[in-house]
Amino acid sequence: MAIWLWLVAALVLVMIGVGGATRLTGSGLSITEWQPIMGAIPPLSDADWSTAFDKYRQIPQYQRVNKGMSLAAFKSIFWWEWGHRFLGRVIGLVFALPLAWFWWRGAINARLGQQLLGLLALGGLQGAMGWYMVMSGLTERVDVSQYRLAAHLGLAILLLGALVWIALDLQRRPTRGVRLDTLSASQRRTAGWLTALVFVQILLGALVAGLKAGLTYNTWPLMDGKLIPNDLWMLSPWYLNAFENITAVQFNHRMMAYLVLIFAAWHAWSLQRVADDGWMTGSAWTLLLALLAQAALGIWTLLAVVPLHLGIVHQLGAAIVFATAVWHLHTMKSRNP
Repeated sequence: MAIWLWLVAALVLVMIGVGGATRLTGSGLSITEWQPIMGAIPPLSDADWSTAFDKYRQIPQYQRVNKGMSLAAFKSIFWWEWGHRFLGRVIGLVFALPLAWFWWRGAINARLGQQLLGLLALGGLQGAMGWYMVMSGLTERVDVSQYRLAAHLGLAILLLGALVWIALDLQRRPTRGVRLDTLSASQRRTAGWLTALVFVQILLGALVAGLKAGLTYNTWPLMDGKLIPNDLWMLSPWYLNAFENITAVQFNHRMMAYLVLIFAAWHAWSLQRVADDGWMTGSAWTLLLALLAQAALGIWTLLAVVPLHLGIVHQLGAAIVFATAVWHLHTMKSRNP
């Protein structure tokens, strides 16, 4: 069962990467209908392609941004979105069919059954949120709502984290030689807070992506030549700046990255001083290294003005960092006195 869940987690990771490519190529609105069953079949004839293209030409994105697009160009964005949705269907089957088999074999107890059914429900909610996100760009906007994009990515990240956690539970081994008396409850809580901060940082990154804020202020460490740029509070009411002001959204993403790095470094150092368990300290330092790599990749992506390949890798990196944070948190929580 652990191998099965690791496989599903790997597919979810691929899904997150494909989702990033779909967003960066502007492909997410190319399919204007949600057909959970029949949508698995792509256009097979010239007439089918003409019908799909006609539907796309009715939405604002085509009329305001892609006016005059050729059928060949439409096909290129269509295949990204179709592949994204088809992979979602594949993940659903790869999860649901073995789940039914394990259940039939009596290999799942009540607690694990509740967890796995929760994963199934979360996956279904993720699919519904994906369509809800697409709907936001079909009538008035030329892109999707940054709020719904953040919710869509956030659910995918939570699903990945839950898969990793349960798979680790199934592989748990006895603890040997750990001075647990020296680990305070606050140090264990710190791992939880660190995981939560990584998740919040991913949501802030989704807002950056949704507003295309990465295409502005392409310098580092300064923004418009300043540590604290102007126009952070240009919108009214004030709280909208955190979600709709391009300057503030990118600034918040940068500042949160610094905070997470400092917090992770302090956590790894403090844990190194008191714990003699290699899994605990090793996972803490691994998380810090992953965060440093992700921060460097984010800076590179910003300076290069978000090319497709770096944008995809940066989104994948965020998912990998969160999975690493979950692994570290599980390591801390599973070593109980």
